[in-house]
Amino acid sequence: MGYRILETDDIPAYLRERGHWDGATDPEVREVSDGNMNRVFLASSTDGTRSLAVKQALPWVRVAGPSWPMNPDRADAEARAYEQVAKVAPDKIPAIHGYDPENYALVMEDMSDLEVLRTLLNEGAAYGPDTSARIGEFVAQFSFATSDFGMESADRKALISASVSPELCKITEDVVLSEPYIEHEHNHWHEGLDDLAAEFRADARLRTEVADLRHTFMTSAQALLHGDLHTGSVMVGEREGAPVVRVFDPEFSFVGPIGYDLGLYWANVLVSEERARALGALTDHADQLRLSWEAFETEFRRLWPTRVDTFFDDAYLDRFLRRVWTESIGYAGTEIIRRIIGFAHLTDLTTLEDPVPASRRALLLGRELVVSREELKNPKDVRAVVQPT
Repeated sequence: MGYRILETDDIPAYLRERGHWDGATDPEVREVSDGNMNRVFLASSTDGTRSLAVKQALPWVRVAGPSWPMNPDRADAEARAYEQVAKVAPDKIPAIHGYDPENYALVMEDMSDLEVLRTLLNEGAAYGPDTSARIGEFVAQFSFATSDFGMESADRKALISASVSPELCKITEDVVLSEPYIEHEHNHWHEGLDDLAAEFRADARLRTEVADLRHTFMTSAQALLHGDLHTGSVMVGEREGAPVVRVFDPEFSFVGPIGYDLGLYWANVLVSEERARALGALTDHADQLRLSWEAFETEFRRLWPTRVDTFFDDAYLDRFLRRVWTESIGYAGTEIIRRIIGFAHLTDLTTLEDPVPASRRALLLGRELVVSREELKNPKDVRAVVQPT
């Protein structure tokens, strides 16, 4: 039949055809698309006892339409990432009921009872004791399992080959890791940041350090990544009285440097801290980078004895984790910068009554994380940069 773009009225029959709905009555369906790239539908029984989500990748960027084409096979990468995570951390992703590669559509758990972490933070909520630790564990479990430590060499090579994502990686290489530092039509910023945007474009040291991180992104095939791990791709809440953390939307997944995933999350928690500081509403924001790193390191070390290649000794593990830490700090800096003077901005800052002071603080912090990442040895060093004495 071939690829077809699903509409709301198509979903009941589609779910029945795929064996996902066998009730006497058709589900009620509503579209809840929110992001830039895909369409999402929720299908619920009339009595509210059963619901599913259907997510389809479009052949273009949703908010732009056909004028910005985008290969829908990014859904293959998302399905592949979910498949790998389900083997080692099924409690940290939505349950996946099926993938339709012909229509680039996933049928998955309905998470509408949960909240997007960024939304909650922007509304003034605290992170709580588990969220960032669970994210650190997620990255450790996912990355270890898909690294040369967790997979046999032949399987790893097959994973690398299957996970090549040139179109989406090129977006990251450009939008995150080069465009903010040059004159480019994608870039925009608040007029109160004109001076810093110009300074950053003229900053030779910053550009060289970003080039180093860009080259690492392009060449370091350490593990399968989420690829877009920020507070907008994390849902949180409670079920049966227990905290729930779910990571979703890994469509930018590819095999790359582990520090990229950690760095994206850290950038977002640091920016959320600047928002809270601007509003006089700081709670547990300052703990989040430390909590996620400690959970990542603890879990990675816990998994280390199960490595498939014992030529890598404990001393090498220490070296490897130092490298991941340093690269994570650098990528956090690049993500902060691009989210303020690049193409896609963060509502954490843009919804402030006056976004300029917090944005300036964040930009300067981002630069320091990039250029001083080798000197920032631990979370305490980062705190000294975030909150200088």
